[in-house]
Amino acid sequence: MTPVPLRPTGAKLEVRGVTKTFASGRERHAALAATTLEVGDGEFVCLVGPSGCGKTTLLNLIAGLDSPDTGVVLADGEPVRGPGGSRMVMFQDAALFPWLTALGNVEFGLRLKHGLDRAARRAIARRALDLVGLADRERAAVHELSGGMRQRVALARALAPEPRVLLMDEPFGALDALTREQLYRDLQDIWRRHRKTVVFVTHNVREAVCLGDRVLVLSPPPGRPTAELRITLPRPRDMSSVALARVASEITAALGAAACRAA
Repeated sequence: MTPVPLRPTGAKLEVRGVTKTFASGRERHAALAATTLEVGDGEFVCLVGPSGCGKTTLLNLIAGLDSPDTGVVLADGEPVRGPGGSRMVMFQDAALFPWLTALGNVEFGLRLKHGLDRAARRAIARRALDLVGLADRERAAVHELSGGMRQRVALARALAPEPRVLLMDEPFGALDALTREQLYRDLQDIWRRHRKTVVFVTHNVREAVCLGDRVLVLSPPPGRPTAELRITLPRPRDMSSVALARVASEITAALGAAACRAA
C-alpha cells in the first residue's frame, strides 16, 4: 500500500483516498469507494445521497468511531486515530440518560473534560442549555421533554465541551415538520454566532440546502462524492422559499444522475 502523504493544506478536516468495507457473513460489502474531500474551518457541509451510500460511515470515520481500510482522515492536519473531544457527534436518537435531568445530561458529557470541578461543569452546562433555548427546563426529566426538546438537550451536550467540529447524523429525521423548521432556525443562528465546523448527514435535500454552505452528493453504494454544489443563498434560510426549492431541485437532479451512472 502506498502511504498517503501528510502535507498540510490548512483545511479543518481532510479525507484522503479513504475506502471502507464491512463483512456480512462470508461476504464483504464496500460502503465507501476511494473518497477524498476537504472541509474548511467554520464551514457547514451537508452530505446527501441514497440509503446505503456511506454517509454515516464517512461521518463515523471522521469522528474516529471507525477506521478506514485505506487512506487517512485528518483533523487539523493530524491523523484521526479515535474519538476526541475536538469532534463531537450528534445522532438521530438523542440518546439521553433517562435517570438524569436535562442539566444532568449536558453536564455528564463534560466529565471527560480535564480541569473542571462540578461547579464549573454545571455553569458550562447551564450556558449550553441557554444557547438552545432550554434554560427554564434544566430540572426537567427526560420523559417530560418533547422530541424536539430532547434533541435540543443532545445539541447542548454536544456543544458544551466547545468542540472545534460538530458531526451531525440526521439529528432531525424523527421530528415533526414544525419542530424541524424551528430547529433549522435555531441551528442556523447558533452556527452564525459560533462558526463551528459542521458536517451534517441527511437524506432530506431541502434540509441540506437550508443549512449548508456546500452540499456533497454521494453515489449509490459503494459511496463516493460525485457532485458538489455551493449554496450562496442568504441566511437565515426559509425551507418554504422558492429560491431554496430551486437549488434543491438541482441537487435532486444530481442525485438522479449519480443513480443512473451507478446502474
